[in-house]
Amino acid sequence: MATTTATPTGTAATATPTAVRAPAQAGLFEGLNPSVYNPADPLVLFIIQATIVIALTRLLYWPLAKIREPRVIAEVITGILLGPSVMGRIPGFTDAIFPPAGMAPFRLVANIGLVLFLFLVGLEINLSYLLSNWRIAFSVAALDMTIPFGLGVAMAYGLYNEFAGEPGTAPISFGIFALFIGVAMAITAFPVLCRILTSLKLLNTTVGVIVLTSGIANDVVGWVLLALCVTLVNAGAGITALWVFLVSVGYSLFLAYAVRPAFMWVLRRTKSLENGPTEGVVALTILLVLASSFFTSIIGVHSIFGAFMVGLMCPHEGGFAIKLTEKIEDLTSTLFVPLFFALSGINTNIGLLNTGTVWGYVFAIIFVAFFSKLAGGALGARMNGLVWRESFTIGTLMSCKGLVELIVLNIGLQAKILSTKTFTMFVIMALITTFATAPLVTWLYPPWYQQKLDLWKKGKIDWDGNPIIPADGQDPEEKYRKGDVANRLLVYLRTDGLSSILGLISLFTSSSASSPAASIASDTTEKAPASSAAHADEQRPLRIQGYRLVELTDRNSSVMKVSDIEDYASHDPIVKAFGTSTANNTSRDVIVSGQIAVVPEESYADTLATQASKTNSDLVLVPWSETGSISEIQSFYYGGNSSIKDNMLENKEFAGLVTDVYEKHKHLAAVGVYVDSSLLANSLSRSRTGDEPTKSGVTRQLTRDATGISLAETQDAGAAKFHSAESKGPKVVRVLYRGGEDDLFAVRLGYQLAQSDKVILEVVVEAAKDTDSEITALKTVLSDNLGDRLVYLHSRDAVESIQSLLAPPQQVHSSRSVLVVVGRSISSNLTSADENKESGSSSSSAAELSTVRKVLGPTTARLAAEVRKGAGEKTKVSLLVVQAKTAPVTTAAAGESGTPALKRKPSTYSQESDHGGE
Repeated sequence: MATTTATPTGTAATATPTAVRAPAQAGLFEGLNPSVYNPADPLVLFIIQATIVIALTRLLYWPLAKIREPRVIAEVITGILLGPSVMGRIPGFTDAIFPPAGMAPFRLVANIGLVLFLFLVGLEINLSYLLSNWRIAFSVAALDMTIPFGLGVAMAYGLYNEFAGEPGTAPISFGIFALFIGVAMAITAFPVLCRILTSLKLLNTTVGVIVLTSGIANDVVGWVLLALCVTLVNAGAGITALWVFLVSVGYSLFLAYAVRPAFMWVLRRTKSLENGPTEGVVALTILLVLASSFFTSIIGVHSIFGAFMVGLMCPHEGGFAIKLTEKIEDLTSTLFVPLFFALSGINTNIGLLNTGTVWGYVFAIIFVAFFSKLAGGALGARMNGLVWRESFTIGTLMSCKGLVELIVLNIGLQAKILSTKTFTMFVIMALITTFATAPLVTWLYPPWYQQKLDLWKKGKIDWDGNPIIPADGQDPEEKYRKGDVANRLLVYLRTDGLSSILGLISLFTSSSASSPAASIASDTTEKAPASSAAHADEQRPLRIQGYRLVELTDRNSSVMKVSDIEDYASHDPIVKAFGTSTANNTSRDVIVSGQIAVVPEESYADTLATQASKTNSDLVLVPWSETGSISEIQSFYYGGNSSIKDNMLENKEFAGLVTDVYEKHKHLAAVGVYVDSSLLANSLSRSRTGDEPTKSGVTRQLTRDATGISLAETQDAGAAKFHSAESKGPKVVRVLYRGGEDDLFAVRLGYQLAQSDKVILEVVVEAAKDTDSEITALKTVLSDNLGDRLVYLHSRDAVESIQSLLAPPQQVHSSRSVLVVVGRSISSNLTSADENKESGSSSSSAAELSTVRKVLGPTTARLAAEVRKGAGEKTKVSLLVVQAKTAPVTTAAAGESGTPALKRKPSTYSQESDHGGE
């Protein structure tokens, strides 16, 4: 008996420690399967799910981005691939990766992301922009919503009778179902629409303004109707729905008239409007979003509407909305949003579309959704005076469904208005209409048609695009006396090249009428003839527009900068510094303006060309990059590429941009690329000494003083030195003429710069070109107007020309800084003798010639190579490489490609050109 009793007692004693033992923590070493959902530790499976979704989304988005498709398409396709339609057919895949029990954490994080995303959508909408264009916005939006809504209700009749009562749906009345289907047909995806307009460079056009304002109106009305629909579904009785509606209206007024003033007081108190939101303000805003979402959820409206209203409440003054978006958007768009839209795809089951009747409804839904929006938007635009092609473009853009449609559909699925089958049908419609928007708009409204339409509206061409401007038959000398060759300048503003480009602009803004001649040394102080003063009196106002390009990224804040571009440009420090400096340092009548464009990096050259065409620019100035890339952010390490650091002209990334700028402006305006002396000087010093850049440790070396205590010697360590003597004395501008339109333009531009009494013009003419008719006529004009401030230097060949351009100034008291203006002349070739000399040059010079010659031309390549070898080391040489505007092809020649072209005067540089349409 004792033995029998002892045995269980001993067993219990040994089993007790096992029963209270802590859960296994050794993971894989104790046989843990990470894909098995563990309610006590759901993070492991969630990480697997999120990693697969994010990686697959990014992989799919890479090719879609090349054709300007929104990322939401990749996110939904990811969900469809991972759901029952594709990967779910693999045995065991869904149970292992997306088991029903393990979807709760996934769905929770996705819905948190949805709340934050709807807050960002509300933040993106600027209601003041809507109010400023309310007439055309509501006239277009009214037709664009009523027609799809009415046809959607008609479509709902068939859907309700065919698919009502399917598993997973609530017993709702036809009225509520019809209201939901009508909203789903009428809604427009404002965030996706804004990005498409930006990527196609339509945002600031007539089409863009109408679409943007109408999209805002459509979005706001659509969300209100959707909230009403959800309220009716959630309410058990009619009186309950009325109470929910009234409380929602009261809450909206409470946010607008009580919470917003208090929030603005906090923003002003913390200086968040001026300096961006502080950490405390960001925390307060998130709390408001969560509290508002909580309130709208408990009263029977979906939580996203509370977040959306807080977004609408936030101010746009001082760029606050943009700065707040920058604080929140990265984690939201990278982690949260892909999970939500992938969840939409996972809930989609294309396998349920298994009958001809179902596919008939799919095609009918796509047809009604697209063509009803197309018809509504086109009719609304046509009623506002737009041509049919513009109107159809607006209708096509308004048919974009995008992520807003998917949010609506998910709400319908959660509210059990839609079954999985009908949800799948509408998801396919949303994908197709969103995917088709950008290609259709590109086909309907290409850039060449935009240009033709703009010129037709200004009355410059007929509808066939064939204006014929009378040829210029005036005397060559009289043509050159007419005035400046460049009265309208478009300047590409860069952070790194601002100081250098301001120095160049100062030469344009000087005038002989007000510049004191006494400031020039005695050997050059003789005043120019009276014709010079007469020329100054005839000078038209110089118009200079600074144009700053900001890269458009995938971030919502980047798109918001485009929407709020007027306010953003007025506060940009680069634009303000350019405008203030140019306006305050001029002695002639100058009109200065500044503008910003937010565009993809690959569209920089096209954007400059578009602006040059709009402003009828005579000359586009582009400073060469000082950072080693297209980016304006200074890098101390230049991307680790020491060759770029030693020679900025070898910057192939920026060279590609310059090549595109030259090509795009060939028939629009002349182009001048400015290479500052500091870039060539750095190359010269390293080439001459062979030294590497100063090491950081050397500038901070300790030295022993008289007391025996080591002190850091930091007086001038790393200091950039500027000398006031460089601004005194006459400036020297040298121009090379070797024949051709580019060189002729360079001489004429040098003549314009020499209108200031503080500029000496030296023209280097090769002997073989000294008798050209154009330069002969121009010589007479130069001599008459510039007098002793004009010096002719004749050279026998290219080698002597280069030496003359790099020689120290001979004038007494003149500045050591020399601006060398050369024609690009990319098609010209050096003589065989020059080629032989180049082949014997150093390897670095040969490398530079092979790179720079293709971009800036052979003359510039040779100049840069000589500077690197030490030629002209006593002179601070800056280069301005110009390409002249050439006459475009005639309409007959252009007709083959479908691009309208204008017939221009035979004389490219005549000052009789039409500059109307301001």
